[in-house]
Amino acid sequence: MKLLPCDKRASDASRYLQAYIGLCKWKVCFSNYIPEISSGSRRNIVLFNLIGCFVCGADEMGCSVSTSSRSTCSSGSRGEAVSPLCFEIGFCGTKRTKRTFSDHVITPQNLPSVPNRIFTNGKSRTSCIFTQQGRKGINQDAVIVWEDFMSEDVTFCGVFDGHGPQGHLVARKVRDALPLKLLSSMHSYQSRQNGSGGACLKGNLKKSDGSPEDRLNCLWKETFMKSYKAMDKELRSHPNLDCFCSGSTAVTIVKQGPNLFMGYIGDSRAIMGSKDSNGSMVAIQLTVDLKPDLPREAERIKKCRDRVFALQDEPEVPRVWLPFDDAPGLAMARAFGDFCLKEYGVISIPEFSHRLLTERDQFIVLASDGVWDVLSNEEVVEIVSLAPTRSSAARILVDSAAREWKLKYPTSKMDDCAVVCLFLDGKMDTESDYEEQGLSSATVQSNHSGNAIETDDGQKTELYLPRNFTVRSSEESDSYGRVAAEFEGNVVQSRQRIKTGQVWKV
Repeated sequence: MKLLPCDKRASDASRYLQAYIGLCKWKVCFSNYIPEISSGSRRNIVLFNLIGCFVCGADEMGCSVSTSSRSTCSSGSRGEAVSPLCFEIGFCGTKRTKRTFSDHVITPQNLPSVPNRIFTNGKSRTSCIFTQQGRKGINQDAVIVWEDFMSEDVTFCGVFDGHGPQGHLVARKVRDALPLKLLSSMHSYQSRQNGSGGACLKGNLKKSDGSPEDRLNCLWKETFMKSYKAMDKELRSHPNLDCFCSGSTAVTIVKQGPNLFMGYIGDSRAIMGSKDSNGSMVAIQLTVDLKPDLPREAERIKKCRDRVFALQDEPEVPRVWLPFDDAPGLAMARAFGDFCLKEYGVISIPEFSHRLLTERDQFIVLASDGVWDVLSNEEVVEIVSLAPTRSSAARILVDSAAREWKLKYPTSKMDDCAVVCLFLDGKMDTESDYEEQGLSSATVQSNHSGNAIETDDGQKTELYLPRNFTVRSSEESDSYGRVAAEFEGNVVQSRQRIKTGQVWKV
């Protein structure tokens, strides 16, 4: 074997030493994203690959961690493929000053520690969420808002309404896993983008064809389609989750700058509050309730030998029934899970749509059917518009739905309610907003932003807060009651205007 010159061997030894020093510095960083790095043969593989990437010149590249075994290393200065030692660790070709979704891997295990991701009652920088158990048992609704999703200008929101014996578990599983599948799909596309000439995921749109908006729309459509399919496949093979007669709806949106991408199945709904040319608030429905009686849905289901009809005691609720039995009676045409009906026309393929947002668009509301069963689109926009603070909008909307359930269906059990309010100007309440309403920020935070702990049965238990956050002074109680009374009065007056055909301004 021909030996390298001494100076070359010394240079290589120096590079290995530099790689080892770098690994010592990066150990904590990588252990956060690769939990297995601390034990077993997996550690040796990862360390070996890292050393290989350092030796290949990783100091000249921006770094991102990937769990895909197909990831490759490319030189930041030349774009050339380098040593196959870079197994399981991918490096992007340029340094980034802004965090993107490929900067690290997010797994179900480290989801609780992901920043800017909320899934319990509270608020974020641009949104508020609230869910409340109905009177049918365990709360089967789940919600999520994930800011800085993929990159700093991307926000993911979702509402998931479970049904069936394990519906609450299905909804929570989808809430946690579906965003990760979107991330994975986008990462896979990015990894293939250079080699495919910028084509869309299935190669239907070449880089030189169509506008940038068309290419982005094509990319997100394929991403939603693949992710929803993978989600349903995971539920089918899940070892501890019986989804044969249990499932969940999903209404999910991704806001990327001025672009709004939506994917949805089931009867959860998204609407938008926007201003018309006169400055009056109008409600714009963004999604379609995929009920079994929709002509295209009913046609598909009947072609698969399933039946669609409503029971005599609830003629307004069409349901899907097996061809040979009056079961299970699913009140939607598309859902995750519900595998007893998947061979008979119920599907999990999402409807997808894209909308370009304008300055007139004010906020988006996602909610489960517990809200839409008793409140119209116009009423929801009105309630959110008149909320005393933005952080209270979701809670007030759920409270309004609860009151309407008692008024409209006094003999029925109230359904679970879940709401996400996303404000498109990127702003939430400021201290001055609270002062104008006679409230302290501590009071609003304690009433609307207290995190909760999810128990195994799907219930949410409020965390204990210090006494000064939970008890109002007499002055605060008076001011809060005054604001609530004024808000109720405004709502009543606005509803009268809606019934008479008038509109309201904010």
